[in-house]
Amino acid sequence: MKIACYIRNTSVFEQVKATVTRVGFQPTQFDSETLLLRTLQRKPYDFLIVDVPNTPAASDSIFSWLGLRSEGRIPSLVLSPRRSGELVAQALESGADDFLERPFEPVELIARINALMRRCAPRGARRSIDYAGFSLNKDSGKFSYRGRPISLTPREFSMAWLFFSSPGVYISRETLSAVIWSADSEIAGRTIEQHVYKLRKKLLVDGRQVVMIRTAYSQGYRLDPVEAMPDASSGLSLDEQDSNDAPLLILRST
Repeated sequence: MKIACYIRNTSVFEQVKATVTRVGFQPTQFDSETLLLRTLQRKPYDFLIVDVPNTPAASDSIFSWLGLRSEGRIPSLVLSPRRSGELVAQALESGADDFLERPFEPVELIARINALMRRCAPRGARRSIDYAGFSLNKDSGKFSYRGRPISLTPREFSMAWLFFSSPGVYISRETLSAVIWSADSEIAGRTIEQHVYKLRKKLLVDGRQVVMIRTAYSQGYRLDPVEAMPDASSGLSLDEQDSNDAPLLILRST
């Protein structure tokens, strides 16, 4: 995904760049409003991040442009070193889709970008996914990492599609069973564990993890970039989460 970043402060851009490139997004910095607007007319971008200064008056021009967009608008997120009701309202009412105060937590920035992309996606059925360097094409059933093919069975592909279409969101065993096996979770539970284990192995890139499928027994499975910390709400350590799906334990009751 290509992200246009209207961020004049180089250190702020480097923080954004370090965060989004970890999950495979491609940021481009623009330190001139004129250059940004001219470029957006010629080249397609999937997302826009705008950093505004402390003084609201200094943001009037870019806010005016946000409000004038109509055809071909892309999702936009406003960053600012200060948060006030007045500034947030001005940004949102001017046409921005979300607002985030900085300094920000990297996991929150990624989650907000993904949420906006889901909300602003066209109504038509999604046919391809690009996330963290991985690509899935529903029409061809192809799965790859940065152009390198990864062989998946049809059910592994269906499972990967569910995870990559909703990163950071827990998907229950019931959902996986109904979508992939058309069976209830009690019947398909052991099969789900085996398929998750195999998919985890295939998601390794040269022996390293780029993304991870985490497990919370009461919630299901969730895809995260490796930089994201384990969810404390799961009540499990990372090792305990992984052990739930190891093939040596597949005979346990679900």
